[in-house]
Amino acid sequence: MEKLKLTKTWDKTFAKSSEVLHEKVVFHNRYGISLAGDLYVPKEKSGKFSAIAVCGPFGAVKEQASGLYAQTLAERGFLTLAFDPSFTGESGGEPRFVASPDINTEDFQAAVDYLSLRDDVDENKIGILGICGFGGLALNAACLDTRVKATVVSTMYDMSRVNANGYFDKENKEKLRYEKKVALNAQRLEDYKNNVYKLGGGVVDPLPDDAPYFVKDYHDYYKTKRGYHERSLNSNGGWNVTGTMSFMNQPILAYTKEIRSAVLIIHGSKAHSLYFGKDAYENMVSGSKYAKNKRLLIVEGASHTDLYDRLNIIPFDEIVKFYKANLK
Repeated sequence: MEKLKLTKTWDKTFAKSSEVLHEKVVFHNRYGISLAGDLYVPKEKSGKFSAIAVCGPFGAVKEQASGLYAQTLAERGFLTLAFDPSFTGESGGEPRFVASPDINTEDFQAAVDYLSLRDDVDENKIGILGICGFGGLALNAACLDTRVKATVVSTMYDMSRVNANGYFDKENKEKLRYEKKVALNAQRLEDYKNNVYKLGGGVVDPLPDDAPYFVKDYHDYYKTKRGYHERSLNSNGGWNVTGTMSFMNQPILAYTKEIRSAVLIIHGSKAHSLYFGKDAYENMVSGSKYAKNKRLLIVEGASHTDLYDRLNIIPFDEIVKFYKANLK
């Protein structure tokens, strides 16, 4: 495996819990990319645990929302693994700051590989949890990986849809998609010629007065003490301009109605991204033989980023109840 440089100090955006043990771990996916993770284990329990792999948001690192989810669920009795996806954070992979529908789905499966082979994990009681863009990828992983017994997606994005159609489907026209692809392919040549990948920029800062509500929502998380992290793409230089190009014609939610295991989709009623969660749920259950163990939970009054870190808003009681009912 590629040797990773892991930070030894606690550099999370949340306080360390006294109720769990924490350690850095390294595992690898089937493409040979080394992945960095934070493992959280309940202090007062032993034996074989039910385990949950956590990733997201898209452009974040494990020291942000995914780590908070993982630590909180460990306080509730689960062994959890928050990890950085390939090409980002402390994980390996070159070039940096690119995403892939295939490789990022594989990252979830690699986490399941790692957890399944731990002596302190019950390999028949493994779930996954995806936040924001990694919510859609978690659904894709759940559809592909029969070892996943329960999946939670929180404040999800469908990254294929947003890349192909733009926000709120306002660019859902063949002409606009073609123009976007022309620009992206021109950028590929510039990157190749210059031997460097141009960054697209993270969350805009300073915030324009006329910024849309959802941009303000992102700024309040990624660009303030609340959620800023030095390794987070969204907090800093962002993805490569061509970094998410392959999502445009790689529909990741095509077969979700074939997911047999349990799924809980959580979204905020005030989230700009709510349409992703609602449509993903409808597409998953419509005409499916496996709809009975699927649920859409809408948190009244919550914005998109409220479900990143607002412990008084994220419905952890419902999440724990869901995992306990289905990881058995």
